[in-house]
Amino acid sequence: MCLSSICIFLVGFTNCFFFKVSCTNPEFSLEGDYLLGGLFALHEIDHATPLFSPETTECFRHHSSKSGYQMLQVMRFAIEEINNSTTLLPNVSLGYDIFDHCSNTKNLPSVLSFISKNGSIKPKEKLNNYRPKVIALTGPYGSTRTITIAQLITMDLIPLVNYGATSYALSNKLQYPSFVRTIPSNKNLIEMIIHIIRWFGWNWVAFLGSQDDYSSDGLNLFTKYISNTGICLAYQEGLSLNANYSQTLQKIDMLKINVIVVFALPQYASKIIKAAIANNIQDKVWIASQAWAMDQQLPREQGIGKIGTIIGITDRLLSLPGFNEFVYKDRRTTYVNHNEESDIQNKSKTCNQVCDYCTLLTAEDIINENPTFSFAIYSAIYTIAHALHKVLQCDMNGCRKNTVVKPYMLLGEIKKLDFPLNGHHVKYDANYDPTINYAVVLWHTDVNPPQFEMVGTYNTYPEVTFTINDSLLPWHYSGSVPFSNCSAECKRGFSKQPEGFHSCCFACKKCQLNSYVNYSRDPYTCLPCAESEWYDDMTMTCKTRSVDYLQFTEIPSIAFLVSATCIIILLIAILCLFSYNYNTPVVRSAGGSMCFLMLTSLILSSISTFFFFGKPTSALCFLRNAIYAFFFTVCISCLTVRSFQIICVFKMAAQFPKVHSLWVKHNGQWLFIAFTSVFHFISCVIWMTVSPTKVTADSWTYKDQTIIICEKANTITLTLVVFISWFLGLLCLLFSYMGRDLPKNYNEAKSITFSIILYYLTWIVFFTAYFSIKSRYLILLNAMAQIASINGILFSYFITKSYIMIFQPQKNTPAYFQTSIQNYTQTISRT
Repeated sequence: MCLSSICIFLVGFTNCFFFKVSCTNPEFSLEGDYLLGGLFALHEIDHATPLFSPETTECFRHHSSKSGYQMLQVMRFAIEEINNSTTLLPNVSLGYDIFDHCSNTKNLPSVLSFISKNGSIKPKEKLNNYRPKVIALTGPYGSTRTITIAQLITMDLIPLVNYGATSYALSNKLQYPSFVRTIPSNKNLIEMIIHIIRWFGWNWVAFLGSQDDYSSDGLNLFTKYISNTGICLAYQEGLSLNANYSQTLQKIDMLKINVIVVFALPQYASKIIKAAIANNIQDKVWIASQAWAMDQQLPREQGIGKIGTIIGITDRLLSLPGFNEFVYKDRRTTYVNHNEESDIQNKSKTCNQVCDYCTLLTAEDIINENPTFSFAIYSAIYTIAHALHKVLQCDMNGCRKNTVVKPYMLLGEIKKLDFPLNGHHVKYDANYDPTINYAVVLWHTDVNPPQFEMVGTYNTYPEVTFTINDSLLPWHYSGSVPFSNCSAECKRGFSKQPEGFHSCCFACKKCQLNSYVNYSRDPYTCLPCAESEWYDDMTMTCKTRSVDYLQFTEIPSIAFLVSATCIIILLIAILCLFSYNYNTPVVRSAGGSMCFLMLTSLILSSISTFFFFGKPTSALCFLRNAIYAFFFTVCISCLTVRSFQIICVFKMAAQFPKVHSLWVKHNGQWLFIAFTSVFHFISCVIWMTVSPTKVTADSWTYKDQTIIICEKANTITLTLVVFISWFLGLLCLLFSYMGRDLPKNYNEAKSITFSIILYYLTWIVFFTAYFSIKSRYLILLNAMAQIASINGILFSYFITKSYIMIFQPQKNTPAYFQTSIQNYTQTISRT
């Protein structure tokens, strides 16, 4: 390959320079202050034949390409527009040399002409001294053709501003340092195709290309970028011009692939589409790469409407204002001179500028040709012009024409360019690749002439945006988005079971109860619901439980806290009232100083109810239970002693005088209270030490909620604590029954009996509800049970005595109490 290239180089060099063949044609050359080169495929080689001797090809002997001629006219139009401009390159004229470039490797004389200096090439000459024939050039069309000549041109840092080479390899600036393109690379095109496929939820696609750099580069990129997208490449093939297209399409149809990406040059795409029509391939979605997305001939093929929907990707900016007028004016001044053409053909055929059909084309033929690359050529010429404008330091007054312009100077300015052109920003990245401004076009083949409707866009400047208007896509036959998946997506609650080689092919297996599939992470595994989640039978998914606890802001909580606060205030008020009336008979008969201990215990017990609200913690759990359990038991022990003490005074003192004497002498009531309090305190310490109350997340009461509760302690230790309180309560009831006939002023039997019975009933109701009902308000019921127990003692024991002190002071006298005792004594003596 290397030897043949050298031979071709030498032959081309000899033909073009030593024989000095003249290449002149008004359409192909124009004098100017600075010369630009242009390479366009005015002819296409359908079948390349191997040669066993080095020689250049004669393009005019091959198939003509109207598209290439239209591209040439766009370059001429852009240069004429710039030369007529008063703001861009004022008083500077651009000229051009344009050559027909139809071959990959046998078409080098034109390139050698561009890089020559005064008809010769000096490869070792320094860039500072080197001034080739052109300051920059555009073209050729096609990645393979461009790769063949790119290194030859870029070794001298001549800007090769290309309009039709999309191979991603050309973005490598180490190999192609001066390659610039105005058309997005295959990388961007493949990303766009993947966006379209994912937009419609397809994952079972075929990729057809040709055996050239353009298609192979696209296939490699497509395979790379779909690796983590869920898209499967079900079929791929690189086709030659004489391949069996029918067999390929039949394989695709058998695999039930309904989306076909045709990433190929127009001549290959044409054969694929024609084969699809001939083989009655129907209801497919064809995604056309930029090379043939706006083809003007294919939409006119008879029967193309049956093969399905064709979606193309092209440049969003296709129209060039003023171009049509330029073509019409140019056609009017073009004269066909066959004798002159014959002379050119005989004298300059190796310069590849013979175009027999060019002058025969009408203005409509040129205007109606595929406009895909029009704006890319237009912006390529303007890119060179703007860079030259910067190098010459032009302003409104003109340019510094005495500046020596070297090609590498333009290259440095191109990288910094950012200028508007027909509403689009021309700007290049570090690899000299342009910003993306794609359009998605839908082929309307049912109208005459066929139309291309823009249905979507993809832009990267000023930000990345991609959108498709689904309503503009009237899918063939069914009217809905075609199905192109190896397997239908599993329903909720089903996991994927792989089948075959491709990840897109699977069976669906139902997950067991309380398990789900996380489709975003692992669609192949059924995962059990976490403790913080609950299983929703309707959606067959695990949902996060709501965390619940009794909050201060709830209405029941607010009502309870207000009532508890009022009770504490009332207890404090009674404590003050008893202190004020401490030496009165009512206070002394109620227990004297013992009343203060009882009231203090009730106040502290009431405070414990405030710890039932808010998010539970270990400290709150301890305070809400231990404080109440201890201090309320102290109060119960005081009531027990008080009941026993009254019986001793009125009944046991006479029958058991010695026992009564010892009880009084050694302060038996305080010893009893101290003993029971210490014993109960020890039991509470054991309760909280052996099995302290812990914060627990209750996830079993409600399936969709997690209730934060205080876990109950060990049953044995808890029973010990409760038993002491309940046993003291039983003693209270017993002593109250024994003193039911005592003097009225000293008879607290009814009040104590009522308070103890209320105490028992309250906790019986609570424990019954606790074991039979599951509700978040059980915590509130627990607090209400505590406050109800306190209220029983408060209202039955202390409120009645407070009433006498406030509203019946005549009964709070020693005389009144002495009278009650005497009446009781007389009654006992008569019995």
